[in-house]
Amino acid sequence: MLQFLSKPVTFDQFISWYTENSEAHYELHNGVIVEMPKATGDHSEVAGFLVAEFNFEIRRDQKSWLIPKECIVKSENEMSGYEPDVIVLDRSALGREPRWKKESIITLGTTVSLAVEVVSTNWRDDYGYKLVDYEALLIPEYWIVDYLGLGGRRYIGNPKQPTLSVCQLVDGEYQIRQFRGSDRIESLAFPQLDLTAEQVFAAHR
Repeated sequence: MLQFLSKPVTFDQFISWYTENSEAHYELHNGVIVEMPKATGDHSEVAGFLVAEFNFEIRRDQKSWLIPKECIVKSENEMSGYEPDVIVLDRSALGREPRWKKESIITLGTTVSLAVEVVSTNWRDDYGYKLVDYEALLIPEYWIVDYLGLGGRRYIGNPKQPTLSVCQLVDGEYQIRQFRGSDRIESLAFPQLDLTAEQVFAAHR
């Protein structure tokens, strides 16, 4: 993970910089531009599996939702911006997004039905910065898919094991439920989803 520039930058400065330096993927973490580690094949398989499952649910329920190839979620504090591994957007809300058409930027948490981060070596960001900022944006549901059990013990317990944390907004704060093994995942975004934690974790095998 590489960091760039010697002083904090704002989100708009980051986007301007990103336009000229788009050979890799970057995020803005509290004013610091960070190059994201290149995804492993296993990471990509897990994310791709979820995209396929979510798209099936969207079609079955005839929801006006979409999963974009990529987009950046701007934090409320103007100093952070993230590219979720998977994000489900409410198409009917995109008209209220001032930067969507030109820049693929999401500024309103109400546009997001579900955000997913698949945990890799930078797990502290998924359990830390992103959870706090997604909650502040009032994104209703956020999944942390820790398929290798990499997160800190304070997050996933001891001994560490593969864990899928589902954060759901209740009275403006995330309530977190964790799913492992044969636990059936319970999602507000996709209430009919028939998927266990192990099925998600096994997507890379």
